Amino acid sequence: MAKNVYDILEERGFIKQTVYGDDLKKKLETERVSFYVGFDPTADSLHIGHYIPIMAMAWMQRYGHRPIALFGGGTGMIGDPSGRSDMRQMMTIETINHNIDCFKNQMSRFISFEGENGAIIANNADWLLKLNYVDFLRDIGVHFSVNKMLTAECFKQRMEKGLTFLEFNYMLMQGYDFLYLNQKYGCCLEVGGDDQWSNMLAGVDLIRRKEQKDAYCLTCTLLLNSEGKKMGKTQKGALWLDEKKCSVYDFYQYFRNVEDCKVAECMRLLTFMDLDEIAELTKYTDERINSAKARLAYEVTKLVHGQEKADEAKRQAEAAFSGNADAMPSVTVKADNATPVVDIMVLAGVASSKSEARRLVEGGGVKLNDSKVPAVSTTLGDMAVGNEFVLHKGKKVHLKVTVE
Repeated sequence: MAKNVYDILEERGFIKQTVYGDDLKKKLETERVSFYVGFDPTADSLHIGHYIPIMAMAWMQRYGHRPIALFGGGTGMIGDPSGRSDMRQMMTIETINHNIDCFKNQMSRFISFEGENGAIIANNADWLLKLNYVDFLRDIGVHFSVNKMLTAECFKQRMEKGLTFLEFNYMLMQGYDFLYLNQKYGCCLEVGGDDQWSNMLAGVDLIRRKEQKDAYCLTCTLLLNSEGKKMGKTQKGALWLDEKKCSVYDFYQYFRNVEDCKVAECMRLLTFMDLDEIAELTKYTDERINSAKARLAYEVTKLVHGQEKADEAKRQAEAAFSGNADAMPSVTVKADNATPVVDIMVLAGVASSKSEARRLVEGGGVKLNDSKVPAVSTTLGDMAVGNEFVLHKGKKVHLKVTVE
């Protein structure tokens, strides 16, 4: 007999918190459940922070449940204060709609929009922008305690600098989203990141008060490094799923270089690999963990960007490691012999700023071909490498550079 998807999510480490967990587990075993995950379209690409809830959606769908991908065309006009110390920038409707289209396209790699349990696309602008404010306060606001809301984790950081009334409404709107989806699609479960716990509880409570129905929420583990900070930051910014914002090679290399202690967790959360295989690949703590990292990088890149691009990123990474300049990733920059190497590093994208490039050079971690860059003032001409060379940053970044 196939396992309950709740067991799958639990074994793989997805589940952080649930409400009425035993009842939810039984429901998922005996019924086809409609559930939703919300995405505020604050950019034109999903990033690694969205990845784990999307994988939870994919597992749920594999076990017969129906996902609803809720895009926050309405809530995105306010901005979620969760985890923020400042207010989010407001966006135009045109920008929001463009971002939603980008999200839909990326999500199609993970979940199906066809068939009996095909994912439903919903946009909360369709109902939130039509609300009468006084009616909303009388019908929905009456069920929310301000005293209780002020204790919510999602408001704590904003309270220090000043929480606007605009943002204070966010919890009510997210709770109303759950109620609306429950009424229209029979949606009884909200899934999301653990930083959404307070907002999700509000929706569960609202449905139980308004509809006298059971409702549930399940939060997913956040991807954290060994210091407890969110993973997914690169030298160029967030780890985006769009290759225009983060190259396939950089994406691959991010997972190729994760901490040894995070490899097994990333495999469980970010791939469909079998748990026994993961255990076998990650049982070593010596140099053999590197082969597990390479497998992790390949599997995640294949899911996000497709097998062809994953194969190319793997080939480039192996070429960089072996020193085969013809096969490693390459970049063309505009420079001349008088250009400082630190400027070349910024132009080539191996340093985010000149100050970072200077620190790397001063630390002795930068080479052109086999020669160490001796000083921050060193120019390309001083290195006498011509118009084509390999730029090495530390032991992990190797890039073929062509100067024109």
